[in-house]
Amino acid sequence: MSSTPEDSQGSSTAKKTTSSVEDTVVRKAPFGSRFLKDENEVWNFNAWDHVPPPDDQGEVVAKALEAQRTNPVPEEEKPKYHDRPSRHWDNFYKMNNANFFKNRRWLNNEFPELIAGTKAGAGPFTVAEIGCGAGNSAYPLLSMNENPDLRIFAYDYSPHAVKLVQRNPVYENPPIGSIQAAVWDLTSKEGIPSNLQEGTVDVIVLIFVMSALHPDEWLQALGNIYKLLKPGGLVVLRDYGRYDLAQLRFKANRLLDDNFYIRGDKTRVYFFELDELSLLFTGKRATAPEHASAEHCTIENEDEANGDSSAPTPTESLTASPKDSGQDSPSQDNSAVQAIPMPEPVIHSNVLALENADTPRPLFTTEQLGVDRRLLVNRKRQLKMYRVWMQGQFRKPS
Repeated sequence: MSSTPEDSQGSSTAKKTTSSVEDTVVRKAPFGSRFLKDENEVWNFNAWDHVPPPDDQGEVVAKALEAQRTNPVPEEEKPKYHDRPSRHWDNFYKMNNANFFKNRRWLNNEFPELIAGTKAGAGPFTVAEIGCGAGNSAYPLLSMNENPDLRIFAYDYSPHAVKLVQRNPVYENPPIGSIQAAVWDLTSKEGIPSNLQEGTVDVIVLIFVMSALHPDEWLQALGNIYKLLKPGGLVVLRDYGRYDLAQLRFKANRLLDDNFYIRGDKTRVYFFELDELSLLFTGKRATAPEHASAEHCTIENEDEANGDSSAPTPTESLTASPKDSGQDSPSQDNSAVQAIPMPEPVIHSNVLALENADTPRPLFTTEQLGVDRRLLVNRKRQLKMYRVWMQGQFRKPS
């Protein structure tokens, strides 16, 4: 697996200091934004900002989805992938230990309220990283921490992942602040972790976590998140977006359900629409400005970037796909471009049922919701690869 552009830009590109999700209402384009006006110039630079997918992307998507639907996972085999999914992640971490993912240093740009809790004088501040993996969010936070009252709780339903966090040399004696790691399943119906009290967490970190769950588990997960957060507490989220390169690469016997797949290592992944995340967290569809953010993307040079360029980002814990994921790159032959439109957005039936639902449930307000849509450019091989990630920040009412 190669790496994604999230951790850093290439050596010839200035260090990234702004969020990957464009605020189309408030934020102006950062100084130095480069806009692609001539397609022939795409190979001239390492990065182009806010470039939409090409006209033939609809055809690429349609061909990939048709091939997947022709050869889905047989019905009789599906139950085995949903039975105790934690064991597949346990096997993953036993095979890869702490070496597979890079630390998530991009958190500084994307989630300022999370970083604010690490500053001197911030006072008591509690962070829960759920789906912590080897601690790729927790330990970067500890490494920058200046707040003696920072408490970090790291949870994963893979026992081996938790062991990796606990084996880190910093675990027993962090220079400043504290960290505790424990096994806990976000979808547990038995309640929140035993080492945390309800309503005590300032920020919950969910990096490529919701996509690893079965759609039937989403509401239970959100209920547990709501219980953990303080009134006014924040969820910061990053996850896979619909028609990401990783989705289009899946071939035969990988499709479990629409937009829901099984990897070669038997871990699962769902690819979200913007409205699905909005309905799950707020009970309402995404706003027009939030949808507008989905029309933009950043182009990066894959062969010079130090980040992650394949399906999982180096930054995720629960949902990163192993090198042998059963995925192959879809053909992107642009020799005969046909303006086939992208498929109409489809919302999962579990989520669609939440719209205008009468049954009360915990709801959040949206602080940020958008799409990080990037084109990875491998100039050496003259390849273009389109990535789509969802990013959101949701607040529990005070």
